[in-house]
Amino acid sequence: MISGSSGASDGGGAEFTEEGLEPVLREACATVGLDPRGAELLRLGSNAVYRLMSLPVIVRIARDPSVLAEMERAVGVARWLETQDLPAMRVPASVAQPLVVGSLVVTFWESVQEHVEYATVGELADLLRRLHWLEEPESLGLPYFDPLAKLAASLEGLDGISAEDRTFLEERAASVAKDYDRLDFVLPFGMIHGDASIGNVLRHRDGHAVLIDLDGFALAPREWDLIQTAIFYDRYRWHSKAEYAEFVHRYGFDLMNWPGYETLADLRELMMVAWLGHQFTTSDRAAAEFARRVRSLRTGEGRDEWGPF
Repeated sequence: MISGSSGASDGGGAEFTEEGLEPVLREACATVGLDPRGAELLRLGSNAVYRLMSLPVIVRIARDPSVLAEMERAVGVARWLETQDLPAMRVPASVAQPLVVGSLVVTFWESVQEHVEYATVGELADLLRRLHWLEEPESLGLPYFDPLAKLAASLEGLDGISAEDRTFLEERAASVAKDYDRLDFVLPFGMIHGDASIGNVLRHRDGHAVLIDLDGFALAPREWDLIQTAIFYDRYRWHSKAEYAEFVHRYGFDLMNWPGYETLADLRELMMVAWLGHQFTTSDRAAAEFARRVRSLRTGEGRDEWGPF
């Protein structure tokens, strides 16, 4: 990690808006010798994501200053995956990072493509199979993944939802936690992506599929990297039967045949709903989808009406 210069801009005081982040972007790029002129803001959410015009580089500015250690680890993961020749997001070799401007954490990534195009679930299965064969070096310092702690923290930080919805989600989480503690995982424990879904596998401009969003790499039962594809097909119909069959064939294991599937699905689903609850007060679309999902959990019906978010 390196710190930005002590110039006029102060990331700690910057508003997390396009205008407020312009000085942060300029200072970060100047510190590592990149040209920010004409940079395109691609997304503004938990991160501000820019595409530079001068080079095929993506700049990511995190809203939460506490992610410094997480981003240091993500950069380390990217560099290690490159040595293993596993297709994933790369970081520019000459850039020392993460960079801190004020209190905001900035990272630089090689651009995968000019226009968003996702790969297939079959290609996701191939990448996960390759990833799960790797033995991570201790130097990465990967944490152990504790889904129950992560869910509890997410529920505790929910603001804006009704007390009734909060109580319902907390009670459901407590019930699922008891079932989760009794699970008998059958796949080897080891390195996982942590958020493995079709949304995190892009088509590179040269045609091959690559894993993106490396922040969640951790040590856990490998079932965690299979659950989203399974529930996207089984519960929400976001994948077709043929797509899921291809995923199973290419990975070599059908999670839905494992006795712990429903419990893992319930827990992952709750984590998805809690995440959406954090967007409740900032987006009418998120609020409507959150309400739809909570109603579905209460009644046990309507999961096929959930929309990807």
